[in-house]
Amino acid sequence: MTHPLTVAVLGPGGTGGLLAALLSRSGHRVICLAGQATADTLRRTGITVRSRQFGDFTAAVDAGTELREPVDACLVTVKHTALDAALTRVPPAALGDALLVPLLNGVEHPAALRARYRPELVAPAVIRVESTRVSPGVIEHGSPFTEVDLAGDAVPRARLDELAGHLSASGATTRVAGDETAALWAKMAFLAPFALLTTRYGVPLGTARTRHREELEALVAETAAVSRASGAPADPAQALARYDAFPSATRSSMQRDAEAGRPLELDAIGGALLRAAERHAVPVPVTERLVRELRAAGH
Repeated sequence: MTHPLTVAVLGPGGTGGLLAALLSRSGHRVICLAGQATADTLRRTGITVRSRQFGDFTAAVDAGTELREPVDACLVTVKHTALDAALTRVPPAALGDALLVPLLNGVEHPAALRARYRPELVAPAVIRVESTRVSPGVIEHGSPFTEVDLAGDAVPRARLDELAGHLSASGATTRVAGDETAALWAKMAFLAPFALLTTRYGVPLGTARTRHREELEALVAETAAVSRASGAPADPAQALARYDAFPSATRSSMQRDAEAGRPLELDAIGGALLRAAERHAVPVPVTERLVRELRAAGH
């Protein structure tokens, strides 16, 4: 591998905190960007990870409230609901020629980020992981995997390959996806039915896939149709097989947010799906109903 990187992590929560700790443990310099109290805690205590996959460890990180020095990459790992406010911590001039790597749910954020930063340096990624921040600087990583698909149709391939190599070496199995649209919709097609159904009924995946099987199958079919219309392949049977293989107690992050009284990424997931369906004239009646009912419940 080449020289160690300097990586900023905007939002050191469940996902960002895990990646920050893994990169730091592998010898890279990591700067976490967060509010003042969290930044002070991280500088003092580092990030402690409790993980089935990686064991328990603590990694030192730097931290601040705003990016003030050159970095090789900036990972954006906040919730969609906090994105606009968080981006004020990363002024475009400070980002310079660093890669901006959003690991966000949904499919609409790359265009918004390219309007704000240099478009050829925005490298959208998707991550498959179950990881939760239990307090500032303390991360519980529950899944036995951490997998990243890194994309960016306009980003120089050599830069994607270099970052993917470093992430893989740190423990996050990373591949460079050839098609950004396909990578984003692959995540969306799995996440949307799971998030909408578990949150609407307040049940874990095992209950949702049995008690609400017809709705799950309808949601999967609708999401796959929108994905295909958007130019990305989709396999409903494969999606259902993945849901059936997951542990029955699995809950979606949207469901956890609802239970904790936090804002939901309903617009970034359900809203974006409905907008794409409308653009391509794809009927999605079950998705529409669940989004409507979640909004009516105050979400």
